Amino acid sequence: MQYGNVAARAGRWSAEHWKTVTAAWLAFCVLALVAGGAVGTEKLKDVDTASGGTATAEKILANANFKRSATETVLVESRTATVSEPAFRAAVSDVIDAVEAQPDVKVVRSPLDPQNRGQIARGGHAALVEFDITGDVSKAQDKVQPFLDATAAVQKEHADFTIGEFGVGSANHVLAKTLGKDFARAEYSSVPVTMVILLFAFGALVAAGLPVLLAFSGVLATIGLASVASHLFAAGDATQSVILLIGMAVGVDYSLFYIRREREERAAGASHREALLRTAGTSGYAVFISGLTVFIAMAGMLFTGNAVFTSIAVGAMLMVAVALVGSLSILPALLSKLGDRVNKGRIPLLSRRAGGESRVWDAVLSAVLKRPVVSAVVSAAALVALALPTLQLHTQLPSFTDLPKSISIVRTYDEIQSVFPGAQTPADVVIKARDVTTPAARAAIGALEREALASGKVKQPVHEEVNPDKTVAIVSLPLVGDGSNRTSVNALQTLRNDLIPATVASLPGSIVAVTGQTAGTHDFNQQMKSHAPLVFGFVLLLCFVLLLLTFRSIVIPIKAVLLNLLSVGAAYGLLVLVFQHTWAEGILDFHSNGAIASWLPLFLFVVLFGLSMDYHVFILSRVKELVDLGVPTDQAVATGIKRTASTVTSAALVMVAVFAIFVTLHEIDIKQMGFGLAASILIDSTIVRAVLLPSAMKLLGDWNWYLPPWLEWLPDFTHERQAPDAPPALAD
Repeated sequence: MQYGNVAARAGRWSAEHWKTVTAAWLAFCVLALVAGGAVGTEKLKDVDTASGGTATAEKILANANFKRSATETVLVESRTATVSEPAFRAAVSDVIDAVEAQPDVKVVRSPLDPQNRGQIARGGHAALVEFDITGDVSKAQDKVQPFLDATAAVQKEHADFTIGEFGVGSANHVLAKTLGKDFARAEYSSVPVTMVILLFAFGALVAAGLPVLLAFSGVLATIGLASVASHLFAAGDATQSVILLIGMAVGVDYSLFYIRREREERAAGASHREALLRTAGTSGYAVFISGLTVFIAMAGMLFTGNAVFTSIAVGAMLMVAVALVGSLSILPALLSKLGDRVNKGRIPLLSRRAGGESRVWDAVLSAVLKRPVVSAVVSAAALVALALPTLQLHTQLPSFTDLPKSISIVRTYDEIQSVFPGAQTPADVVIKARDVTTPAARAAIGALEREALASGKVKQPVHEEVNPDKTVAIVSLPLVGDGSNRTSVNALQTLRNDLIPATVASLPGSIVAVTGQTAGTHDFNQQMKSHAPLVFGFVLLLCFVLLLLTFRSIVIPIKAVLLNLLSVGAAYGLLVLVFQHTWAEGILDFHSNGAIASWLPLFLFVVLFGLSMDYHVFILSRVKELVDLGVPTDQAVATGIKRTASTVTSAALVMVAVFAIFVTLHEIDIKQMGFGLAASILIDSTIVRAVLLPSAMKLLGDWNWYLPPWLEWLPDFTHERQAPDAPPALAD
């Protein structure tokens, strides 16, 4: 029997030239890593990631030659004393003395100075000491530790006061240590967790280790390739983590599908060579189609119009391509060399349970196929019910308020925000003109500050800064609200639509734009909303066409799209239930901000749609294989899904376990990502693939394979998979 598809040809050639393929794979991985390390990674800048009016403001600032220093703020607060009392003034003075004693201090602004009365609040019970750190803003985190130690020492001396420091430098310093440890733990944990699950799946050390080895080597190679690619498409902070997630997910999945089928063929009596060739032509072809669908889904992020998503898309596409090449080449090459030694290192208890059909899934699927109408209605209703909370979905860009209160600097940030709303995340009005120091410009800027405070939408302290060329001015206006809620957004709209047009925008030849946390979130959300239809349309249409060509059925792609949308919708709903409310805060160690990270819904759709297609294509390929051999559709559905159920379960467990690791991290958006991915894959591999899919296929019967006459002109790839006689593993 011969299979003529691309996967079969690749598997046959690789098996016959295993030495060449193995050497080429090792050389590729090493060269990719070395090249990536040699050229380094080009990181995205703030100006590259901004959207809308925020992007305009950031571009002006990037070319304004501002010698901006990192500003740090120390809160001094007392429940009883006020700034007019000696004890309070002594605490402030000690903070100032401690800060001024540091070699990297630049300018200190004392609340005791009459010019800085805006740094006093709560009737004198709270005050801010502000200072700048010398050098570039990006280097401040390396210089801030002595300031943090000095502030902590003053706090010990004045135990009756609340004294805490916050700023860009201190925040980045603390978060880099905390989150760096988080990601390192997540990355190191993913490999042993995956290995344990695969040991249960295969019951043998070699068979379990092979997918992990190939997946991890692919991840390392892709990280190197992504570093090279970053010089064309600058890399975001999340890109490497996404490469790890996608790499371990699809890399292990593809190897799992391949090895399980090869074992099945051997158990059915096929020779080692024949089993490998059959596997390459069947499961290998399913892997090929799955990889293409995931690749297409990841490419959808290129249409967001945002550099962060472009970076993630490039990294994810490279990862899928590497995993696909590895699965179709190095995997059959190694299996050819290992032969039955792939089962070396058998673990007695586990090896007896590994492989074959699952009794649990056999019982579930038998019940589902016995009552397909009830199963379809109940499962679909459950998914719709889970998806309904999506109607309440609210998004915002993550901020310091979203981090656990166990991090001391987060508590300080929250306290400063409560006393001086918006002080740490002001709206920065960027004004570009021929000369921002002329009397007319000064008058317009002064009018903006006065009217902004008078509007009730802006609070003290207000700051102003002019670049050396006197062509750009920044007016920092703390907005009411917490920086991300509806109150802050309304204040931003008032600033943009009313206050700026009536003041600084009237300057001849001026360009005025607003940046800052509130503006950034609002503009990013608007960009995502405007580009989402394009992303959704691209992914859905291309996946539809690919499945149409693969299975020559118009019903299969329609059903696939609907089922995957239900999975994604259910994941969205669970995210809203867990993260926009407070009931799970204690369990997941997070502080609910009533919002989902702005980038997450679109990212989840793309990733989940691609990964869900893995299971869908794998299962349907097995069913179609049986149908092509003359097995009735009802029997093919029952047999095909039962035979693939344990493989899908093992693959899903790997994904769920790896994704769940990210739920334990401190950053709220990473928690949400891990939870959303894990929940969706769990739902997809159980409710969707084990209940809704088989019941829907049973109800549709032969209509599953319906192709309208007006589409008969489409190319037929199915003949490449067909064999003259049923192979032993497929004979009933």
